[in-house]
Amino acid sequence: MPWKDNFSTQAVDYAKYRPHYPPALYDYLFSLVKEKRVAWDCGTGNGQVATALAKVFHQVIATDPSSTQLAQAPVLPNVTYQVATAEHTQLPAASVNLITVAQAIHWFNVETFYQEVQRVAVPGKAIIAVWGYGLLQISPTIDNILQQLYVDILGPYWDAERRHLDQAYRTIPFPFPQFKTPQLTMQLEWNLRDLLGYLSTWSSLQKFIRTNHYDPLPEIAKALQTIWSKEAVLKTVQWELYLKVGWI
Repeated sequence: MPWKDNFSTQAVDYAKYRPHYPPALYDYLFSLVKEKRVAWDCGTGNGQVATALAKVFHQVIATDPSSTQLAQAPVLPNVTYQVATAEHTQLPAASVNLITVAQAIHWFNVETFYQEVQRVAVPGKAIIAVWGYGLLQISPTIDNILQQLYVDILGPYWDAERRHLDQAYRTIPFPFPQFKTPQLTMQLEWNLRDLLGYLSTWSSLQKFIRTNHYDPLPEIAKALQTIWSKEAVLKTVQWELYLKVGWI
């Protein structure tokens, strides 16, 4: 399956507006990994997860097929960024203690990726964690407007792989013995400008604009403004995390 480059064009906004994962997620993962020598963050994008892993692991290898995305990642002494697909890396065999995939595995050829996971994982001493999130929630009225954008306007422009997120990753194969995972959510306080910036990073929106030669987001913004009252007002935004964790 060829790599789909859905995020390089909006890489700067992606780094600015994409939500950050809760500390409880990392605390949970770190509690499972006994040897914190090498972590591999696959599909790292702008290095958000790699940055968190670098606080605990001696070395972090962060891979992504998009050099444009990697250009937005912070430079850290113990993080090495590599342009590579999930299925084919230059990581040494039996070298990795933790493998993470955040909001990306639905783009992979999972069968080939899992072969690479088995190759690079330290036998009997490695953990793999994959997670993602779907549509955000703010309030019933605002959620209805966002649902209109998500389904009615952009529905035909989402890639087929998006269905895995709509199904809360239940359709993603995961051939590893699994840990019982906690229920986790991301929660942020956003103003309207933050929300619109985030919506602008959606791959379906970019595809809609390229196809139809206009941006539907300003119309959505007008509808949201009538509810939001003032752009600077902060509202609580939440995403449920879909988390799978196993040992190798």
